[in-house]
Amino acid sequence: LGELSKLAGAPVSRIVRLEALAERVTREGVTATSFAPAFEAALVAETATAVGLKSIIAYRFGLDFDPTPPSVEEVERQVGTWLRTIEKTGATRLVDPVLLRHVLWTGARTGLPIQIHSGYGDTDLDLHRADPLLMTGFLRATENVCPILLLHNYPFHRNAGYLAQMFRHVYLDVGLAVSYSGAQSGQVIAESLELAPFTKVLFSSDAWGAPELHLLGSWLFRRGMARVIGGWVASGDWAPADAERMIRLIPAENA
Repeated sequence: LGELSKLAGAPVSRIVRLEALAERVTREGVTATSFAPAFEAALVAETATAVGLKSIIAYRFGLDFDPTPPSVEEVERQVGTWLRTIEKTGATRLVDPVLLRHVLWTGARTGLPIQIHSGYGDTDLDLHRADPLLMTGFLRATENVCPILLLHNYPFHRNAGYLAQMFRHVYLDVGLAVSYSGAQSGQVIAESLELAPFTKVLFSSDAWGAPELHLLGSWLFRRGMARVIGGWVASGDWAPADAERMIRLIPAENA
């Protein structure tokens, strides 16, 4: 992290992946009754040097999950089943909906922002179950608990914009969509701004692996934003000062 910060000339911080941390905790050795306190302790240790959390419950189950936190008894019962499965297969992949809810709620109670992947992903994901509207109940339940960042969202970016308008703790980005839609990325950006408050929209590149992807994600987003906002200024709908404020907010100040 220190090396990346030096190269970038900017602060670099960590995001903790909830499901990955839960899987690590099981590999370190737990029982049905000790998993929950062990996971919470590990989360406290990890978040001491992190600025947020991430969940991929959309991949592992879907966003149509029960929005309530599970009971202690439910968690212990499902951990027992999970541990028996690990013993048979050696695979620690967390897919149980009860335990996915448990780690998500444990993360929420830290008060840190949680990124929740929504929309376009890969073949592990059932796209129709990755619409953020499906988790409206969870958003109601977390309104005074922690910020929720809806990550990527395509083709549900309009739905995400609606949720960001309705719930004061909900934010969104369209980073992955911008990278994959290329020449049409300006349209995706414009659609994401139809309802979302301009103070609730964030930039992301969704870059990983090749460093060129960070540059490409930034370039496509800046170009798309300039074309969309420039069009509003040219048509007389916005003043140049409005455009300048938006360009300060979304790529930097909102984060």
